[in-house]
Amino acid sequence: MSSRPQFTLVLVAAVLLSVAGCKQSPSTPAPAAQPAAATPTQIGGENIVELKSTASPSGTEPEFLSATILPGRGMNVIAITAYVPGKGVVKVLASPSLAEAADKLNGGPGDEYGNASFSFGGAFLVPYPNRILGTLSPDRKTVSFDWHGKKVTVPANWPGKKPTDRPVAMHGLILDSKAEDVKVVPIPGGQMLTATIHAGDFGGHWLSSTDLEFTLSLTGSNFDAQIRALNVGKEDEPIAIGWHPYFNIPSGEHAQARLHVPATQMAVVNNYDEDFPTGKIVPVKGTRFDFNAPDGAALDDNYYDDNWSNLKRTDGVVDVRFTDPADDYGVQVEGMSPEIRTVQVYSPPTAKFAAIEEQFNFSDPFGKEWHGMNTGMVTLKPDQSVIWHVRLALFTPPYKK
Repeated sequence: MSSRPQFTLVLVAAVLLSVAGCKQSPSTPAPAAQPAAATPTQIGGENIVELKSTASPSGTEPEFLSATILPGRGMNVIAITAYVPGKGVVKVLASPSLAEAADKLNGGPGDEYGNASFSFGGAFLVPYPNRILGTLSPDRKTVSFDWHGKKVTVPANWPGKKPTDRPVAMHGLILDSKAEDVKVVPIPGGQMLTATIHAGDFGGHWLSSTDLEFTLSLTGSNFDAQIRALNVGKEDEPIAIGWHPYFNIPSGEHAQARLHVPATQMAVVNNYDEDFPTGKIVPVKGTRFDFNAPDGAALDDNYYDDNWSNLKRTDGVVDVRFTDPADDYGVQVEGMSPEIRTVQVYSPPTAKFAAIEEQFNFSDPFGKEWHGMNTGMVTLKPDQSVIWHVRLALFTPPYKK
């Protein structure tokens, strides 16, 4: 409705009151404008770090602009931005504002055990990505499993999507851990962040002590993430590493977004409520899980929370690609480490993102359903280490919507 009629009525009333000699009542003051929520400088008790690239003078190719990391929350890469010609600045990762993130990452409801960390941005998952079913305790608060004759007990931090679901351990033990020795240094074309999480025995839940050394770097061409896990204890231990980045679909059109995963097999799950692996691995050829075509395949209206394996490598790299043809935009997810054996993808049909997780292991890696198969857990003896390494690049897809 236009404001002009309202203004006219107010003006007429004022004139009538003046003519009648009436005394006007004091006008009610307009409500004060609420100040915008201040952008926090810390989350999880540690300073937020923003890496910036050196902008290209040409502006003719997609390039990364910034990466925002939370050392107080397990080094979560909460945001990455990029410049795309013709589109301007885009959000590479699906994530809330820092003020909203600070409100969610507060240790309260929904953030027990740091769970909110894997609901947006890009959480790092150590010492196990994905689920561990194990043996559920009577109070439903922990799960236990055997590794080389030793019992390991971890929090059952994920209750499932429905009240009837069985709780499991989910996405590791560093979701709310604090990093130390945080340093940012310049590199050609951008900046590099190094930090260490002295994870110890992961809060009394693991068999040895571990240091996690992070190296995250940003240039216009790449965002590069490396984690070196070093066994600083006295016992052997199993270790797996992954990342949980929610890649944004800038157009918001899930059905037309395209995914390329160079894999010939996938693991069958019981359902998409619990997403428990059955131990059955099947070929993807000719199914909706076949994303091997060079330009990938559309997500359509399908639900995905699945694990691909038997990965094909190009020059030693697992080359996963996610594109938004509606916005002429794509991101390349390159798994550099030879220990990366599976790719997990989570993308419901109503989502405006796809979480693409290059990780060492299959889901429930200690589960009996695998019948002794190598599920990707790396055994670290004292003083041994392993490196997880993934690199992101941007490109313009060779096709239009």
